[in-house]
Amino acid sequence: MSAPTPSRIVIASRESRLALWQSEHVRERLRGLYPRVPVDILGMTTQGDRILDVTLAKIGGKGLFVKELETALAEGRADLAVHSAKDVPVLMPDGFVLAAVLEREDPRDALVSNRYARLEELPEGAVVGTSSLRRESQLRERFPHLDIRPLRGNLDTRLAKLDRGEYDAIVLACAGLMRLGLAARVRAVIPPEVSVPAVGQGALAIECRADRPDIAALLAPLVHRDTAAAVAAERAVSLALGGSCQLPLAAHAEVRGERLVMRGIVASPDGRRIARAETEGHAEAPEAAGAALAASLRAHGAEEILAAVAATQ
Repeated sequence: MSAPTPSRIVIASRESRLALWQSEHVRERLRGLYPRVPVDILGMTTQGDRILDVTLAKIGGKGLFVKELETALAEGRADLAVHSAKDVPVLMPDGFVLAAVLEREDPRDALVSNRYARLEELPEGAVVGTSSLRRESQLRERFPHLDIRPLRGNLDTRLAKLDRGEYDAIVLACAGLMRLGLAARVRAVIPPEVSVPAVGQGALAIECRADRPDIAALLAPLVHRDTAAAVAAERAVSLALGGSCQLPLAAHAEVRGERLVMRGIVASPDGRRIARAETEGHAEAPEAAGAALAASLRAHGAEEILAAVAATQ
């Protein structure tokens, strides 16, 4: 028997402008599917939003953006939570599931600058801001002459710091800029071969309690098959390698027909050692494809990098 349709749906969301856009997008999709069911948004400020003076890697990682939302789900104050897929830890707490992954926006990184149109134009000592060890390590490898500095805060805060002249350039996700109508701020899209995107970057993931089949059934029409397969494959890479904010790891998958084409890196934080690999798998077996990429990364030196990073923690 199918689960009954709830009389009301409450979405837990962070309160940043981008997070609210994402939740409102899901709300409108649900309203289109279930016009008689009221859909509300419960805005919340997470620990990751409150602590802005240190890098995510030092305070527990991106999971800090989801814990309060999961508490709202567990307490029954919300029925589902909308996340950027890249913020969802690959090891989820017991009792929670990712019920839907929506169609992906552009997963690539973007160079944003008021002075320079390309990374290659940045002069020696130019200050580049990023919140990501993944981006930092790849930039340090290819552009060792740049001064890479931490950049925290929501999207508007980061852009404001750039506009005040605190940075010569910053690197952000294309997806967030595009969703907020800020595509004009993108000076250059950084290709994946220069900066491999984060696991799940550009995709929206909806979480609910595992004991809510009614919510999972409601969300089923929102699932985008190809994006869900790509994100599952990427998360499998991170799971196999123990990926976290403390480890510069990136994986990107793209569905091409029945094939899943993947690339990934594991890097030392300073960018001096990077293991790269590219593999192909079957789109119907994304976890296996991700495990294969992880194995290839290990064969290309990821094991030694992982051990060295672990020894410093």
